[in-house]
Amino acid sequence: MKEYKMRRGEHLEDRIPDMKAKIEDYFGEITGTEEHNGHELYVVGDPDNPVFEKILAGAAQYSGKKDKLAVHFEERPAEDVIAEGNADAAADAVSKKNDFLLEATGRDAKSRRESMKRAVEDDADAPDNV
Repeated sequence: MKEYKMRRGEHLEDRIPDMKAKIEDYFGEITGTEEHNGHELYVVGDPDNPVFEKILAGAAQYSGKKDKLAVHFEERPAEDVIAEGNADAAADAVSKKNDFLLEATGRDAKSRRESMKRAVEDDADAPDNV
């Protein structure tokens, strides 16, 4: 499960007021909800794109902090997708993920990578519990 921050001064609910509809637009019909780390996330159990097996997405809400976008993409092995003749679906899957994350967070792939890299570096600088 990955959590993504919004750009400075922006909020998830402003960028995507109807999360359920937006997830369905990008990935297919929502089949239910699932709790993950205390957050209620939407489940797309049978995504439109054959690359995906299951998608969890929604708002990770924290008291006193801005909401983050929480997403988990379960993908099928590339060999299986290609063997079924769905090689084009792989490129479409990457495009759908990036477009959804850009619309939700306002950050492109490069900006998201840099942000996650900084978070990992900040964690490495924190002292261990000695």
